[in-house]
Amino acid sequence: MTIPVLITFRNMTPSSTLEARIREKASLLTRFEHDIQRCHVTVEIPHRHHRQGQLYRVKLVITVPGGDIVVGREGSQDHAHEDAHVAVRDAFDAAIRQLEDHVRIRGTQVKHHEPLWLEGHVARFVAEADHGFITTHDGREVYFHRHSVADDGFDRLQVGSPVHLVVSEGVNGSQASIVRVGGKSDPSS
Repeated sequence: MTIPVLITFRNMTPSSTLEARIREKASLLTRFEHDIQRCHVTVEIPHRHHRQGQLYRVKLVITVPGGDIVVGREGSQDHAHEDAHVAVRDAFDAAIRQLEDHVRIRGTQVKHHEPLWLEGHVARFVAEADHGFITTHDGREVYFHRHSVADDGFDRLQVGSPVHLVVSEGVNGSQASIVRVGGKSDPSS
C-alpha cells in the first residue's frame, strides 16, 4: 500500500534528494503499521539568520486509526542535525518506535478469550505414525499429533482414553491444537 506523503520545506530551498529520501523512509513505515492513512513531513531551519551551525528540524504527523503520531514537536539540539538527512533519519526512527508502541497498545485492547476445552476420547491411532483421531462428545472426529499432546502424554494414550482438547479449524479440517490426558477436572491447570 502506498502512503500519501505531503512534504513541506520551511525557511529553506526544497531538495529533490531529500524529498526522495523522505518518500523512501515513509514507504517503509507500513512494515510497522499497515493502516497508515497519510504522512505529513515538515523539514525546516528554525532560525534562518544563522549561516553556520544551522540545525534542521523535522516534524512528522502520521495519521493512523485512533489518532495521529507526532514526532519532532521540539527542536533537537543534536549537532548531527546540521545535516538534513540525519535529522530525517532520526525523526523516522522515532516514528517507528512510536508506531511499534501504537501497534502493541492496540493489540492489547483486543479481548483475548480463553480456549474452549472440549471432552472426548481417543478413537484410533494411525499404525506406525505419531498421530491419531479423537471423537468429541458432540460426535466430531478430530485429528491430533504427538506434538499436540501436553506433558509428553502421547505414549500414555490408548484407544478409549478420555482427553480434554482445544480444537482449531485448519485447511484439512478440525485439528486438536492442545490435548491433555483426561481425568483432570480443570484441563487448563
